[in-house]
Amino acid sequence: MRHFYAIIIFAIISIDAKSQSRMNIIPAPEKVVEKPGSFLLSPKLKVYAAKEFKDVARMISPTIILTKPSEKKSTNFILIEKTNDKTSDSGAYSIVITTKNIHVRSNHVAGAINGITTLTQLLLTQKVFGSIPCGEICDKPRFGYRGMMLDVSRNFYPPSFIMKMMELLSIYKMNTLHLHLTDAAGWRIQIDKYPALTKHAAWRTKKNWKEWWTTSKEYATEGEPNAYGGYYTKQEAMQMVAYAKLRGITIIPEIEMPGHSEEVIAAYPHLGCDGVKGKQGEFCLGNDSTFTFMEDVITEIMEIFPSEYIHVGGDEASKKNWKACVKCQKRIKDNQLKDEFELQSYAIRRMEKFISSKGRKLLGWDEILEGGLAPGARVMSWRGEAGGVEAAKMGHDVVMTPGAFCYFDKYQQEPSTQPEAIGGFLPLQKVYQYEPYPTALEKDKLQHVKGAQANVWTEYIPTAEHLEYMIFPRIIALSEAVWSDPEKRNWSDFQARLSHHYRLLQKLNVNYCRPSDRVEIANNIDVATKITSITLSSEQYLPEIRYTVDGSTPSMSSNKYVAPFNVLGTSIIKASIFRNGKTTKIPDTLKIDFHKAIGKNVVYNKPYSNSYPAQKNETLVNGYTGSLTYQDGQWQGFTTNMDVTVDLGKEEKISSLKSTFMQVIGPGVYMPDYVEVSVSTDGKNFTPVGKDMNDVSTTDPSLIFKTFKVEFVPTTARYIRFFAKNHMGFLFADELIID
Repeated sequence: MRHFYAIIIFAIISIDAKSQSRMNIIPAPEKVVEKPGSFLLSPKLKVYAAKEFKDVARMISPTIILTKPSEKKSTNFILIEKTNDKTSDSGAYSIVITTKNIHVRSNHVAGAINGITTLTQLLLTQKVFGSIPCGEICDKPRFGYRGMMLDVSRNFYPPSFIMKMMELLSIYKMNTLHLHLTDAAGWRIQIDKYPALTKHAAWRTKKNWKEWWTTSKEYATEGEPNAYGGYYTKQEAMQMVAYAKLRGITIIPEIEMPGHSEEVIAAYPHLGCDGVKGKQGEFCLGNDSTFTFMEDVITEIMEIFPSEYIHVGGDEASKKNWKACVKCQKRIKDNQLKDEFELQSYAIRRMEKFISSKGRKLLGWDEILEGGLAPGARVMSWRGEAGGVEAAKMGHDVVMTPGAFCYFDKYQQEPSTQPEAIGGFLPLQKVYQYEPYPTALEKDKLQHVKGAQANVWTEYIPTAEHLEYMIFPRIIALSEAVWSDPEKRNWSDFQARLSHHYRLLQKLNVNYCRPSDRVEIANNIDVATKITSITLSSEQYLPEIRYTVDGSTPSMSSNKYVAPFNVLGTSIIKASIFRNGKTTKIPDTLKIDFHKAIGKNVVYNKPYSNSYPAQKNETLVNGYTGSLTYQDGQWQGFTTNMDVTVDLGKEEKISSLKSTFMQVIGPGVYMPDYVEVSVSTDGKNFTPVGKDMNDVSTTDPSLIFKTFKVEFVPTTARYIRFFAKNHMGFLFADELIID
C-alpha cells in the first residue's frame, strides 16, 4: 500500500489563499495560535529531518535531506527537528507554520509522527487543496493508551484494509490497534506448530455469521469451494506490524482463553473436557495439554508481535463443563481452589507467569478479576467501569472500554434507517462525552487509568465498507476524549471542526456515517410548577430547526429554534430540520405529559436489576421517557417479572395506564408476554381491571418499541399495581403513565 501522505504532498493543484479554512484540528490541541497567510505547497518542496526522524519524514516524501537548512537562504521546506526536552511526553510536538517554511519539533518519534498527522489534517480539511494555514501549535496527549479493538474473527478483513485503518487511526492520533484474532467464528493467524488452526479452524461453512451461529456452527477446510474465512500469514502479520510502527501504532494481539474457543476445540478436540458431548467453547483447564497449546501459540505470537502486552481474553467463559469434568475438578482439589471461578483465575495466573517470563505483560477483559487477579495483569474494563475501578484500587493498570460509550457495534442513528446491528444505541455525541477517568475512583488511583479504547465487534458487519461506516466518525469523537484536556473539549466546537473533516474522509474514500437529520428533544421538568425547559439539538452543524408545541407539523412559518424555551403543562413538541424551505424528514416528537403518577411513590414488589437501576425508585414516574437505548438512565431493567405498585397519595379517578417496552433480542431484551393492571383503595385488596397481550414476534431481530395500554371504566383508586410477565432475559420498562 502506498503512503498517501506522499501522494498528498506532491499532488499539487492551483491554490486560492482566500478560500483557506481555519485550523480545524481533531483532537483539539493544547494550544493553537492562528496567523494570517498560508504555506503553499509546490513540487520544489524539500524535506529536512533529524536522522532519528528519517522514517517519519518518509511519510511525507521518499526523498529526504538529513541536514539542517540555512534559514537565511532556504524557503519552501519542511523541517522535522529533534529537541532536547527530555522531560516532555513522548507524544508531544510543536509546529510553526510560516509562509516560507514549516518546523515540526519533538524529542520523540511518536511526537514527530503526531506533528506530521496534524499537518495532514490541516492540508486535507482546506476548501481548496494545496495550502496549510500559518500558525503555531503546541500539543501533547492526555492519555498514553488511545486504542481501537477490531474483531477479525467473526468476519475477516484483508491486510490491505487493516493498513488503511491504521493510516486513519494515525491521522487522529490513536496509537493502539487491538486485533481480536481468535474466536468461535474463525482463527485468524498462522501458527506453525498447529497447522489445523489455519487449515480447518479458520474456515466455516456459511459466510453470514448469524446464519452460521444460529444453525450448524460447522467448520470447513481451506480449499473447499464453499469455505468462508481466511487468516494472516506470519509474513503478512509482520508486514502489518512494520506498517503500524511507522505510523506510531502498536498492534496488540488477542488469543482467547479459556472461553470463546470453539474453533480450537473443533481442530484439536483433546483440548476440551473429557466426556462432554457436542460443541464446547472452553478449554479444559484440568488438562496440561491446554497450557502446552497456549504457551506454544503465545510463543509464536510474540515472535510476530513485539507489543508490551499480549491479550488473552478471559471473558464470558461458561463454568458448566468444568463442573462436570473430572480433570478440572481434580485441578481444583489439587490446588485447593474454592470453585470454578478460582479455576479460571488459576489459568490466567499460569499464563501471566509464562508471559512475564518472556518479558511481556498479560492483558485481559475484566472477567480476569474473578477469583483473583494475576500480579502483573492489566485489565480492560468493558462491563461498565466497575472492573476498571476495582483493578485500579488494587494497583493494576486499566484501559477503560465500557459498552455504553465505546462499543461501536451498536446503532448510531435511528435503527430503522441503519444496517442491522447487535442492538443498543450509541450516537456520536455520547461517544464524545465519554470521560475515561471514573468518578468512583480516588484521585491517587487515577494514575492507573492508562486510557480508553473503542471496541468493534463484527458479528453484523460483513464488509469493509460497512465496518468503516460503524467506525467513522465515532472514532474521531473518541480520539478527542483520550487526547485533549477536558477544558479543551466542547461539543459545539467539535461539531464545527468535524464539519471540515468530512472533506478529509471523502478524499480518503472512507464510507463514514453521515450526520443524522434527527432532532434530539431534551426536556428538564419542574414538577412543582409544571414548567418544562426544552432544548433542541442535532448532529448537523448549525441546522435550521423549526418546532411547534401543540402537536402540529412544523412548517416554515413555525418558530425557529435559537435557544432553549419553556412550555407549561402537557404539550406535544414536534421539530424538524429545514433546508431551502423544505423539511428533511417527518418531525421528531416528544410528549410532555403531567399525568397523575408523576412524582408519586412506587413500591417494587419484585426488585429491578442492579445492573440497570436507571433513576431507581423515581424512574417509572419522573416524567421522562427513554431514548433509543436502554443504557440512557431512563429505561429500568428487570430480570424477573415486573411487579410494582404506584401510590397516588390519595384516591383519584383513573381510566388508563400505559407503558412502553423495548425489544432487541441480540443482547437478550424481550417484550413482556403481557401486562396486567389491578387497582385498590387500601393497598391490600386489588381488583384486576385489564390486560394487554404482546403481539410482537420474539424472533424479530429489529429494535422494536411497543406501548402496552390498559383502558378500563373510570374507577376511583389510590393504589395501582402494574404487572409485566417476563418472556425471558431482560425486560426494559419506560414511564408508567396513569390517567
